[in-house]
Amino acid sequence: MHTDTLHPARSLAVQRTRDVISLFKLRIGSLIMVTALVGMVVTPGPAPSWIEVLVLALSVLVASASAGAFNQYVEHQSDQLMARTRRRAFVTGALPHHPAWLVLMGAMLAAAVAAAWLVLNGAAAVYVFLGAFFYAFVYTVWLKRRSPMNIVIGGLAGSFAVLAGAAAVDPALGPLPMLLALVLFLWTPPHFWALAIANRADYAQAGVPMLPVVVGNERAARIVFGSTVALLVASLLPAFWGAGPVYLVGALGGGLHFVHKAWVLSREVTRQHAMSAFFASLVQLSTLLVAACVDGLVR
Repeated sequence: MHTDTLHPARSLAVQRTRDVISLFKLRIGSLIMVTALVGMVVTPGPAPSWIEVLVLALSVLVASASAGAFNQYVEHQSDQLMARTRRRAFVTGALPHHPAWLVLMGAMLAAAVAAAWLVLNGAAAVYVFLGAFFYAFVYTVWLKRRSPMNIVIGGLAGSFAVLAGAAAVDPALGPLPMLLALVLFLWTPPHFWALAIANRADYAQAGVPMLPVVVGNERAARIVFGSTVALLVASLLPAFWGAGPVYLVGALGGGLHFVHKAWVLSREVTRQHAMSAFFASLVQLSTLLVAACVDGLVR
């Protein structure tokens, strides 16, 4: 009887934990945090202290989490219209859609920016703020329902994380972190457009003008392929501005894999191929970031 009583409570706690992780988009935030740390590693300068590394990681993660939660707070009604999002906590009522969340999100962002300012420097703090601001307001509030270019400009959110990490070491940004920020900027559109092709009906039903909804899946797939080629070219540029052979191998291997999957998608537009291209984008970015980090540590 005692065990039976504990199981529902444990299950409720597990589900609540999942709801909170989903609300704050901690998986995406963790990836953004890693990009910031890579920006720190590849930037020449004095080795940061463990406190500086920790503050950079947590400030980027917390700022990203606040923006992710704001995104779900603003879109809780339209999320009901999409199969991919209708199980989110604000939609199901698992978490109350209450203005108090906005206070928490604002406090999280303020704390993240303040910590970066006090422990790192003003430039790093500004980039931490801009990353969250671009996702929460430029993408979510301003562009998402107005333009098929929404994710292109909104993709700057990831680029600012790289710049935050670089600025923590040297506020005068050099070419290498700037090029990595460009790579992040060019990565986001084909990554998200591949997913949007797979979920085109959802976006159309919700009235969101994602690229496949506006131009059709076939043309969107060709644009994804062209974007991945541009991404591959851009990802090789750091090799001419200080990145070493480890980075080059990682960028080339991951980039060619993504280009191949995007080419397959452009030849035959199916949901399976779209998801394959989407997952290839994650492999490409993960490979590039690991290679950049290893390359920076061994140089």
